[in-house]
Amino acid sequence: MADENEDEKKSGKLVPLLIKIGIFGGVLAVGLVAGYFIFSPGGDVIEKEELEAMIERSIVEREEAIAAEEAANADPSKVAKDAPQEETFATTYYEFAGTFTTNLEGSRKMMQVGVAVSTQYDDSVMQNVEAHELGLRSAVLARLGSFTEDQIKGEAGRKMVAESLKEVLNAELEELEGFGGIEKVHFTSFVLQ
Repeated sequence: MADENEDEKKSGKLVPLLIKIGIFGGVLAVGLVAGYFIFSPGGDVIEKEELEAMIERSIVEREEAIAAEEAANADPSKVAKDAPQEETFATTYYEFAGTFTTNLEGSRKMMQVGVAVSTQYDDSVMQNVEAHELGLRSAVLARLGSFTEDQIKGEAGRKMVAESLKEVLNAELEELEGFGGIEKVHFTSFVLQ
């Protein structure tokens, strides 16, 4: 009976020892497997495409950072505004040769002006102006002679003269060609003597 108690004591101590060794071995195995998956070199391999994408992102981020720094350090008075994107038309100019000299109505003074016209229509308008320059010069001289000295003084007077010349030139062209097309009259010189 004593032998049986000794065997039971020995086996009683052996079972917990085996359980402890089994638990330790299991924990060790789980740790090794987890360590392999976490620290294995296969997890750190970067594909070529992924590496190129990382490099490109790095370059773009660097350029953006440089641009942001330059914008922050830029002088605000030297920053250009963006031009509005509107449809625009080319303006064509024609300058009459020489100057127009005429007496003013009711005055001994003379007015001498250089005249140019502009349009955003096609070249046919300026071809018509050039073809009928002699008749247009006559119409301009007649209209300029109808102004008084008081009417042409100042900026408002010059604008009124320009508008009046535009009307007479377009009327003459409409009579000759069926279409005027002159949109603005410009003075290249304006002398009152």
